[in-house]
Formats: sequence, structure tokens, C-alpha cells
Amino acid sequence: MGYVGAEDYRVPVLSAILRRHLARHRGPLVLVLIFQTVQVLANLYLPTLNADVIDRGIAQGDTGYVMRTGGWMLAITVVQILANLVAIYYGARTAMRFGRDLRAEIFSTVEEFAAEELGRFGAPSLITRTTNDVQQIQMLVFMTLVMMVSAPITAVGGVVMALRHDVALSGLLLVVVPVLVGCLGLIIVRLHPLFRRMQVQVDGVNQILREQITGVRVIRAFVKDQAEQERFAVANDELRDVAVTAGRLMTSMFPLIMLIMNVSTVAVIWFGGLRVDSGDMQVGDLVAMMTYLMQILMSVLMASMMFMVLPRAQVSAERISEVLSTQPTVRAPAEAVRPVERRGVVELRGVSFTFPGADDPVLRDIDLVARPGRTTAIIGSTGSGKTTLVNLIPRLMDATAGQVLIDGVDVRNLDLDALWECFGLVPQRPYLFTGTVASNLRLGREDATEDELWAALEIAQAREFVEAMEGGLDAPITQGATNVSGGQRQRLAIARAVVRRPLVYLFDDSFSALDYATDAALRTALRPTTRESTVVVVAQRVNTIRDADEIVVLDEGAVVGRGRHGELMQTCETYREIVLSQLSEEEAA
Repeated sequence: MGYVGAEDYRVPVLSAILRRHLARHRGPLVLVLIFQTVQVLANLYLPTLNADVIDRGIAQGDTGYVMRTGGWMLAITVVQILANLVAIYYGARTAMRFGRDLRAEIFSTVEEFAAEELGRFGAPSLITRTTNDVQQIQMLVFMTLVMMVSAPITAVGGVVMALRHDVALSGLLLVVVPVLVGCLGLIIVRLHPLFRRMQVQVDGVNQILREQITGVRVIRAFVKDQAEQERFAVANDELRDVAVTAGRLMTSMFPLIMLIMNVSTVAVIWFGGLRVDSGDMQVGDLVAMMTYLMQILMSVLMASMMFMVLPRAQVSAERISEVLSTQPTVRAPAEAVRPVERRGVVELRGVSFTFPGADDPVLRDIDLVARPGRTTAIIGSTGSGKTTLVNLIPRLMDATAGQVLIDGVDVRNLDLDALWECFGLVPQRPYLFTGTVASNLRLGREDATEDELWAALEIAQAREFVEAMEGGLDAPITQGATNVSGGQRQRLAIARAVVRRPLVYLFDDSFSALDYATDAALRTALRPTTRESTVVVVAQRVNTIRDADEIVVLDEGAVVGRGRHGELMQTCETYREIVLSQLSEEEAA
């Protein structure tokens, strides 16, 4: 199952998704089919009974026959209503469960994506594919089960019943149905590319809206409100134009169908009246023929409504299939290996990394060993590859050359869950989830007690402000953690890593939002906790890493120096320049 090209007009991708997810709902689907068939057969039998009432009851003055047949018609109508209600109930429930399962599969797939795949699709597009695109296919399933299942049965049954009443007049169907199907087909073919463009425009609107909401303070600070409004207006107008064009085509469908249906009714009355006048046909048969013609055309109308949803569902299926068929670059090994001894020794051997499509590598031939009980610091100018190096250690990305080893085992051979359990990562941009302080800290370890949480907050210099928050550990954290400052967010992220008590601590520029006093106090409090763990610190601030056991200096992706602070001040010009850009000669010494 692959992604269908932008110019292809095919259904296999959609049908593959439907088959895979509807296969688990065979029972409800059978019930829908049975009850839809019952209600359609009941609906098809009513016009015949109505014809008998006219020809055998009213025409002959037989009131008893009219009452008996009317009673049968009433009973059949009740059966039709009940069968229709049951079919709609199971059809709607199956469609909703289908949407639930498909969303869960997309979410599960995205959860396994590495940074490369997430960057390629982008958050706005993934959100649209998980919500709007799934909704389009879900709507198709709902309409198919509620309307489309009955449409072919009605059409075929209507033709059979019409032939029973009058073969000659049924010949009108050979003209009316092909004309109606041909007109609908032309409209649907034109709708497909419009729906594809519409989904792309929805992605664009979501992206701009997400950027504007996330960066609202930057927009206001640089007085770009008007520019951003104009940018959103352009994207919004493009979406509107495509939607209006598609809407015009869709709205032209119903007048066209009504025109054909009304012309067909006139034709039936005209030719049927001539046959009644000549004695070749009874009035009841003419009324039944008109009813069956309307039922046949209405079944085509119901099918056309489904076909209005089909093009957009096809486009959505292709977009969803593109996500589901993407293989993550970071995958669990076929046969996972576990280290004989878990100590937390991190080793990089000749590691290089190049982003897909890039001409030059971000990292070149990196050798590094970080051991328990020691702090290894990584420093360098902006863009030197520090964060990329840290991301390679827990295998958030895979090195394009060389090896990353934990306790002597290549990370690509380790079970992913076992690998990630080794690390307590504090990323460059600490992220807190909607919930409470406690729920965020327990992401580090679910069974952590309140005493352990408070101890971690104490180490991270966060206890004081958490105690001041209403609720303490149960204080709410809003979406995006907008109710805490940047420094508080960093300290809570550090506390979350401390709660985990990992073998390896990875601090990716995690102290940048802290003042010097808090930074120093936090690092002092961390030392007893991390005494037996491996600590890797990425920092821009020299004071944060000057006491590290080993400092690795990166410049343009290569190691240009390593050693302690005093040694590097004498031997590494790059490090000396970084230090003197922040400290005076006396402070550096």
C-alpha cells in the first residue's frame, strides 16, 4: 500500500484501508446488510399493494379489500421503519468505531516516527490527517452503510418490479438512468482534483494558525499583527476559492437530478396515460410505475450523494496511507540485545551524521566516552552539532556512520524501550504536558511517591515556587505550560529527569534560562544524586560546564579539543574564544 500520485484517480488505497479496518466489524456489517435488505424489500412491495388497492379495491368498490390491503401496508410500513432504524444504528456505530480505529493507528504510527519523519510531514499536516482526513473516510463509511447499501438493492428491485407491471413503459429506464449516471460522472471527475487542493489548503491554514498562536508574543513584539493577518487572509481566501468552486459543482448536481427526475415523471405520465387510454395498462399499474421510477432515481440520487464524498475520501485515504506506509528511520531491531551489565557507559566511535538531502555532514568522525561518576560537557558555537550529538545517544536519530554504544552494545541492536529506560533527557526546549505538576513529574517514573517528587523538586530548585502554586503538586499545568515561566519550565523538566533516576543524564542546554545563582545551586544539588550516573551536559554558558571532568569542544561538527577547563584554555583556541566572549581573563582563570 503506497502513496498515490497527485494526478492519479484510483481507489485501491481507499479500499485497502476500508478492508483492513472493517474486517473486524463483520457481525455489525452483516446485520446492516440484512436489515437494509428487509427495509428495501418492504419499500418495494408497498407500491404493488397500492396498485392492487386502486385496481381491485377502489375501482371495483370493494371496501373490505381496501381495508385488508391497507392493514397489510401499515404492517409492512412498521417493519420497514424498524428495520431501517436498526440498520442506521449499526451502520452509524460501525462508522464511528472505524474512525476510532483509524485514528488510533495513525497516532500509533506517528508515535514511532523519528525526528526526520516528523520534520518531513510537519505537525499541522499530521494533525489534519489524524482528524479531518479520518473524518472524510468515516463519513464515506457512514453514508455507504446507511444509504449506499440500500441503493443498488432498490435500483435492481425497482427495475424488476417495474417490469412486472409494464415492460413497454419500463423501457424509459434505458434512457433515464444512463443520462443521470453520465451527468453525475462528469461532475465527480471534476470534483476530485478540487478536493485534493482543498485538503492541501486546510494544511496551510492550520500551519499558519498554529504559528500565529504559538508565536503571538513575537508577532506583537515586532508589530507584525497586520502582516500576519494578511498572510492568514491569503491562505484563507485560497481555501475559500477552492471550496466555493467545489461547492458550485456540488450544488449543480441536485438541480440536474431534479430536472431529470421531473422530466422522467412527465414522460411516464404521458406515455402511461396513452397506454391506460388504449386499455393496455391499468391506472394502478401506472401509479406503481411512477413510484418505482422515483425509487430507482432516488437510489441513484443516494448513490450520487455518496459519490460526492468519495473523491474527498480518496484524497484523504492517500494522505493517510502516506503516513501509515512511512517506515520510521529509527526501528526496533529484529533480535534485540540486552547489555550483560547495565552501568551507563556511553561511547561514540567515529560517529558522523548527515541530514537527508544535505550536502555536508552535521557531525564528522566523533569519538567520545562518557562514564558513570563523571560529567562530560559538550560546548561549541551555534550550529556546531551539539544537540544533534545528544540526540544520537538515546537513538532519537541514527548515526549515518560510526557507532553509538551503551555498555559496549550498539544502540541499533538494543530494544528501544530498554534503551530509553537508561536515559533521563532534559531537552533544549523543555516540554510540559497539560495536567498537574505531579503528572508531569511522574512521566519520569509512574510509581514515584510524593516524597520523591518533592525531593526531586528540591534538587531542581523548584520546590519553592511549586509550594507557592495553589495545590502544590496538584497545581495545574496549562497547555504549553503557559502558566509557568521559562526558567520554571526548565527546572520542572530537570526534576522530571531526577525522578527517573536513570543511568545516564542528558542535559541539552538545560540551564540556559536560569540565573547564575540558581544554576550554581542546582548543579551543586545534582552532584550527590548523579554521583553514580553518567552525566552529559550540552551548554552555551561556560560557568555551567567549567567544573566538568571532561569538556569536548565542537566546531563545525568536528571535535577540536577535549580536556578540563584549565587545559583547554591553554591548548584550544576555539574554547578560549568562547570563554573570553563570556568572561574576563581573571574570571576565566
